[in-house]
Amino acid sequence: MSKNQKGFTLIELLIVVAIIGILAAIAIPNLLTAMQRSKQKRTMADIRTLATGWEARATDVNKYNAAGTISAVTLCSNAVTSGQLSGALSPTYIKLMPAKDGWGNPLKFYTDQSWNAAAPAQAYLIWSAAKDGTTDGTGGWETTPVGGATTNFDNDIIYGNGSFVQYPEGVQTQ
Repeated sequence: MSKNQKGFTLIELLIVVAIIGILAAIAIPNLLTAMQRSKQKRTMADIRTLATGWEARATDVNKYNAAGTISAVTLCSNAVTSGQLSGALSPTYIKLMPAKDGWGNPLKFYTDQSWNAAAPAQAYLIWSAAKDGTTDGTGGWETTPVGGATTNFDNDIIYGNGSFVQYPEGVQTQ
């Protein structure tokens, strides 16, 4: 090999690869957390949009849903299908009704009485099963919700009667 040949030594290449690996190890977990957080924010925005349409419709038919608390969860045991709600809200109150949350799971809808498009219920819930897609022991329908702020991407997001009953806040864990 002549002295005028140019190139990188094996040590130099290994150092560059190690630096790239360290940077990737720092950046990828932050990226994954940011992606989950964006799905939460999208879900919360979609739920607010649905609730605004639901409230506007209730006002137009002279039945307003008063602000609720976590007790609204126990009141609302009648499931409403996405099609029933879409028929009542689209296109007058909401152009296109989101039927799925940020993770691709179907949103669930509940009222305090059987669904009747002419006479809306007094209490309602809009429920996202969140990342895990199940409504089980992490604040799901079969159990009493945790209520208030949660710090786990798997915890359900619940909106009832004008405010979030259970919602993500702060640093989230997987």
